[in-house]
Amino acid sequence: MATKLSNTVTIVNPLGLHARAATKLAVLCQQFSAQIELVQEGKAADASSVLALLMLASSKGKTLEVTAQGPDAAAALAAVTTLINNGFDES
Repeated sequence: MATKLSNTVTIVNPLGLHARAATKLAVLCQQFSAQIELVQEGKAADASSVLALLMLASSKGKTLEVTAQGPDAAAALAAVTTLINNGFDES
């Protein structure tokens, strides 16, 4: 079984993990074969599912644990962390 990697990130964009940001994140996650999950306050969501991400209701300032497991887990974790830390590339 592959090692599970994780990283902690904070939502920095003003609108939080809203529909456009969730879609951008899900599309990014679908490019990897690793299983990627976001956990907020004990609630987990499959990061490749827009609906699951929206159910987290992550607002600005919320802390998330990002986990990735699979052959490209390190690259997936790095990409997801960068996207979130960059505020989903929103101005």
